Amino acid sequence: MNPALKWMPLVVSIALVTAGCARDGYFHDRNIDYAEAQQGRPLVLPETRDQSRYRDIMPVPEARGEFVASDGRFRAPRPDAVARGGQRDFVERRESGGDRWLLVNADAGDVWPRIEDFSRRQGLSVTDSSPQRGVLATSEATFTLQPGVRSGATEVRCEQGGAVHTQCLDALNDFLTAESRTASASALATQRAQQQQETVRLERSDDSWQLLLAAEMERAWAEMEYQLSRNFTQENRELLLESDEANRDFLLEYMTASERNRGVFSIVFSPDVRQTAQWLRLSLEQAPGGETRVQVINESDKDLTADDTRELLDRVAALLR
Repeated sequence: MNPALKWMPLVVSIALVTAGCARDGYFHDRNIDYAEAQQGRPLVLPETRDQSRYRDIMPVPEARGEFVASDGRFRAPRPDAVARGGQRDFVERRESGGDRWLLVNADAGDVWPRIEDFSRRQGLSVTDSSPQRGVLATSEATFTLQPGVRSGATEVRCEQGGAVHTQCLDALNDFLTAESRTASASALATQRAQQQQETVRLERSDDSWQLLLAAEMERAWAEMEYQLSRNFTQENRELLLESDEANRDFLLEYMTASERNRGVFSIVFSPDVRQTAQWLRLSLEQAPGGETRVQVINESDKDLTADDTRELLDRVAALLR
């Protein structure tokens, strides 16, 4: 056999894999662009300018975490869920077990006067009104407001005798939805003002990572179930396989970033040249102080590194912010 030919299968394999990488854009690592970026000189306006005519068109929020990995390399941050999936609805329905409520994407200070307006239009007689406690009691129903799991959102409940008042909740949903156009600008302003509130945060735990949510477990599970069922829908990439309300956990099919970004030679000389997803379980438990702790449990044969765990929790956190 010609010595020059015995390497042909390997050369062809490498050429094919390289061609695939070229289509995915691996020849140029854009993370380097971020790492080497330099801050330009700020724009200086005349002192005689009218201050009321100038403002930040696109305010940049403070970073919620570090973008430098443990190996010292810069990792470009993921975009927020809003940028990926478009603007959220002003009012969204939520439920868990026998509980039902509305999630309004605005601060409680903006939602409260709308609830008062709704009660007036319905002709309800107010018996107790406490904005500080977030309670508006009327002759027919009691409205309660509390911060949502996501930053800048408010949970609104409508109850009668301690049970969900379905007709009231439906009517309130229609009322707030009708006002969504006028509310959108206010909700956006609230979202900007609350960027500093850490309702969702990543935390190092021994040799891994965990996600902490500023909400009790039932509310946290309901919000995660809603977001995962609508965003984790790609088979062999990120797919919600199972939601277990009794055990408060989720089973995911997820391909980690380290698997997606395997280099050419790693793929060629690996026993498995395919890029495959892993089965990973998100487990919720109540943490001290009323928070909910989310941890990742590896239920596949492949190893799961601390960086892999953080990358998945970063993805989930983006859906909850």
